[in-house]
Amino acid sequence: MKLSELKTGDWILLNDNGVEREGTVLRVSNEDNKVCVDNGIQEFWYELEYIKPLPLNEEQLLNLGFEKLDVGNGVKYGKGAFRVHVPSETDFSKVEVWYREDRRFFDHPMYVHQLQNIHLDMTKVQLEA
Repeated sequence: MKLSELKTGDWILLNDNGVEREGTVLRVSNEDNKVCVDNGIQEFWYELEYIKPLPLNEEQLLNLGFEKLDVGNGVKYGKGAFRVHVPSETDFSKVEVWYREDRRFFDHPMYVHQLQNIHLDMTKVQLEA
């Protein structure tokens, strides 16, 4: 994971003194190579070595406010006009996202912060729960 990939509001996994927690990025310091994260208990600055990407799955999409939609091939999730399509509810090996006429295909698993950044790029709105 690169520091340049992280933006305010991104969800990540962090190692907090040996305990793995989900957290939300509050600020990024390129000078110190650290990330300020709300770990659910407190705000704290973490070095990049303690931060991992949070894998995208159905649970995370539902936590972000997506609704599961019925389709014939694969599973589609929607939030407003933004859509995410995957092969199945347990297979996120390929991801298709679209917003209006902008469609993007990814032939690899995606992480939550990547989807949040793609959503921001496509819609100009931060993807939050």
